[in-house]
Amino acid sequence: MENIEIKQITIDDIEALQGISKQTFLETFSATNDEHNMSKYLEENFSTDKLIVELENTCSQFYLAYLNAQVIGYLKLNIGNAQKEFPDENALEIERIYILNAFQGKKIGQMLYAKAIEIAESLQVDYVWLGVWENNLKAIGFYEKNGFRPFDKHIFRLGNEEQTDILMKKILFVAQVNH
Repeated sequence: MENIEIKQITIDDIEALQGISKQTFLETFSATNDEHNMSKYLEENFSTDKLIVELENTCSQFYLAYLNAQVIGYLKLNIGNAQKEFPDENALEIERIYILNAFQGKKIGQMLYAKAIEIAESLQVDYVWLGVWENNLKAIGFYEKNGFRPFDKHIFRLGNEEQTDILMKKILFVAQVNH
């Protein structure tokens, strides 16, 4: 697509981040999840206070994807102790890549993914990892196409429900062994 811009955001972009976070999460998961659990998750995880804490964490970065002036998707990356599962100084976590349904299939997710890999390479991390819901076959296929392989699982809480995320990893640099 033409005119797509990916910009790192600051606290001044909190409303745009909150809006795209809620909208994309609802679009992606509301059809297959309980309405009460969805509402609880959105309220707890995308509140202004929680997003401000995430934005102020120097080990996390957010990027918004714009088509002209419209926010159409976003990316959240974590390094160091901001990583959700097992903080590793030699890894980068892609915590979120979400695109509005109307813009899926137009390579915007691929653009955000490319931004994540660009940052991972600039940080010279050994690998990139993420968690993806086991029933989100579209996302699993996207990550497999981009070289990610499953390596573990963890529990993801959506409101009162426990769901299983598949943890996937892509090796970027193989450590050199000195003899």
